[in-house]
Amino acid sequence: MHSAAFDPAHVGPLRGLRVLDLTRLVAGNMLSLQLADFGAEVIKVEDPASGDTLRHWRERGTAHPEGVDVWWKVYARNKKSLAIDLRSEEGKAALRQLIGTAQVLMESFRPGTLEKMGFAPDALAALNPRLVVVRLTGWGQTGPYRNQPGFGSLVEAMSGFAAKNGAPDQPPMLPNMALADMVAGLYGAFAVAAAVREVETHGGQGQVIDLSLIEPLLSIMGPDAAAHRVSGKAPARTGNRTSISAPRNIYPTKDGEWVALSASTQGMTERLLRAIGRAELIDDPRFRTNADRLAHVEALDEVIGAFIGARTLEDNLRFFREREVTVGPVYDISQIVTDAHVVERGILVNVPDAHTGTLPMHAVIPRLSRTPGGLVRAAPRLGEHTLDVLRDAGVSEAAIQELIDKKLVAS
Repeated sequence: MHSAAFDPAHVGPLRGLRVLDLTRLVAGNMLSLQLADFGAEVIKVEDPASGDTLRHWRERGTAHPEGVDVWWKVYARNKKSLAIDLRSEEGKAALRQLIGTAQVLMESFRPGTLEKMGFAPDALAALNPRLVVVRLTGWGQTGPYRNQPGFGSLVEAMSGFAAKNGAPDQPPMLPNMALADMVAGLYGAFAVAAAVREVETHGGQGQVIDLSLIEPLLSIMGPDAAAHRVSGKAPARTGNRTSISAPRNIYPTKDGEWVALSASTQGMTERLLRAIGRAELIDDPRFRTNADRLAHVEALDEVIGAFIGARTLEDNLRFFREREVTVGPVYDISQIVTDAHVVERGILVNVPDAHTGTLPMHAVIPRLSRTPGGLVRAAPRLGEHTLDVLRDAGVSEAAIQELIDKKLVAS
């Protein structure tokens, strides 16, 4: 795995963009990470007592029985930490000064909370007319569910994802990762880029981005709603198969590993059948068309599975790749980190870490040819940049000292 050093002098294409990130948990941190990786100055505004929730998600191991906050280290890289009590009038006053220097403010409070704090969108616009405000919630700022808790698991359940995920004879299955949060974070980063471009290139005013978790996840469900309108049926749970094309499945190998195979075009299916020595099945009425194959998928999988099951993983990969058939290994994380392609491209990199020496994490993506993103700093300790950020925003030394004396900041 490649090693990557932090380069404080690196300048990305979003240089000059100051983002005040008041969010917590995954979606907001995923959003601001995209901006930070490409040069935005992302200032995490955290509670001085506890900080962002991700700081408390710790992975424990033999060498680290106390646990390592790997979520924070990965998703807070390239960011600064301002730890200030926004429940206090002094903290709010400092935030108002910061808002005047920023281009983006992000929050993930329940709808109405920002208004109760005295920072309603109209008030923010008065402080900074060009400010882009991201309001991140589970269900959005409007609608009957607006005030309900909106964790990603609830969204993944309600969106239809869980209902179509899993084996046909098993209950609906939630993803074992923060899928809804991740997707919303990516959509949010695009929305920020679009809104900031409007301000900068068209002389526009700032605006509010109403970013929910439910809408981005629904958008990646494909044409399920349209298909339901046409067929009257909800998507079925099909396990590793799909209702769209066949063959598509994972198959066990002789050495206890698994191969994923997808032949979603007619040409690829014919190439596959010729490769395994079953060219006669191309004209078999059961397998002649994609619709035929879907109707007889059990028999088709039996043929393919028998061929793959008689060979090891490496033998299968070599055989099919030489014949340009679309297969791939089913890896766990211990295997993907040593894969030759992943290593050569530097898809994962080892970065310096104060607690573990180095820590592997995904490299900055996507890859820009002329103005790439970069690694500028490690995830900050709580309040690491508090005093510098306040001074840079023009907060007076007397006001800063008052915040310190009243224990309203961590630094």
